[in-house]
Parts: sequence; structure tokens; C-alpha cells
Amino acid sequence: MAEAADTPTDKASETKFKRVMLKISGEALMGPQGFGLHPPTVERVAREVKSVHDLGVEICMVIGGGNIFRGLSGSAQGMERTTADYMGMLATVMNALAMQSALESLGVFTRVISAIPMDQVCEPYIRRRAVRHLEKKRVCIFAAGTGNPYFTTDTAATLRANEMACQAIFKGTKVDGVYDKDPVKHADAKRYDTVTFDEVLAQHLGVMDASAIALARDNNLPIIVFSLDEPGGFRGILAGQGTYTTVVG
Repeated sequence: MAEAADTPTDKASETKFKRVMLKISGEALMGPQGFGLHPPTVERVAREVKSVHDLGVEICMVIGGGNIFRGLSGSAQGMERTTADYMGMLATVMNALAMQSALESLGVFTRVISAIPMDQVCEPYIRRRAVRHLEKKRVCIFAAGTGNPYFTTDTAATLRANEMACQAIFKGTKVDGVYDKDPVKHADAKRYDTVTFDEVLAQHLGVMDASAIALARDNNLPIIVFSLDEPGGFRGILAGQGTYTTVVG
């Protein structure tokens, strides 16, 4: 599949952001299954990404690995933590390859970039090369976390978003924003339109882990929490519509 020549687009000028990081959990790719990858769900998410890519927005992605293996869970069951975390990193590579396949089947050129070198299946992480991919309008999926144990994919997403000079992190979840308590369990749960990083940390609101929130706060990188299950939600927010919560300084 030959890539088209670089062509400037005017559509990006219609959106609020020009380059963004999309962070989703591995569980988001399970669909109705209790484990693994659900191809129709992977394709649905890929179509959401394509709809934003078609606007001319440059997209980075980080996908968790909890649908295959979660390091913290393995550690809790007696496995040595470092080994468990590395296994979790490998799970994120599997998810990234699946998303790459789905995106390229839709005509979106994609690169999987791993923090752990595995040249036969994906590229090693080189920042300047990754930036060039984005400039050429390729979706970059950053896999294997930060390449270090004890760091989550939330932290990896925030780190890569800063390195790639993204203007915001979009955190796709099962609910349409940040609530003061679980809206699934509590009918009176209150959704925030805007919340500060310090409030997220102080109230343990569970947007991302504390390391990721602190890194985003220190670099003034907003986090937009929205529902990945709402069709067109990702594109709608970039067009200034939809329901979501913005986490800012």
C-alpha cells in the first residue's frame, strides 16, 4: 500500500487541537468478552480514530494491556513485580499491533513504536523519528509503556504526549467525564465540567494514576475525559461539542 504524498489540509484549522494523545485501556478492546481482543470493537475504535484523523489532526495513541495481562494483578498473585510489569508491556504491544491492523485496513497509515526494541514487529522509540511520522500524518501508537517496570500506561501516555508536544490528552473511558463518585453505582453522582489536577489528586478521582496527573500538571497539559462508547464522541469534542470533563491546572 503506497502512501500518498504529503498534502496540507484546511480541516485541522476547524478543530481546537492540532496534535493530541488518545489514551484508552486494554479493556476497551474486549467488547462483550471477558478477556482478549474483540475484533468488531477494535474496528469501531479505529473508525473513531479515523474520523478525527480525517480532520487533519495528528494523533498519538497509547493502549493499555489489561485485557490480556495486568502487571499489578500478576504481582498481587505472587509473581515478581518487575517480571509481571514486563509481561504487561508485551500485552500492550499485542493491542497496538491489532489497532494498527484495523487502522491500516481503513486506509490510515500507522506506526507502532515500542519502548522495548523488537525490530521484527515494530519500530524502536526514537523521538525525532516519531515526530516526523506525525508530521507525515501517520498515527503513532506508542507501545510497551515507558519501557520500565513500576510505571503505568497512563504515565507512558503523559510522557509521550509531552515529548511529542501534544496539546491535550484524550482519556477514553466508559463514562462521559469525571464524577465525584462512581455513576454506575450512585444515581446522584455529580459530573464535573472542569476539575483541577490538584483536586483530582486530593479527592482521588481516579482519572489517571498520581504520577501521570503530576506530570501533566507540571507541564500544563490538559486531560480531556470522555466516553469512548459514545459514537462520534472523540470527533465531536475536537469540533467543540459533546459531553466531557477537562482536567486543567
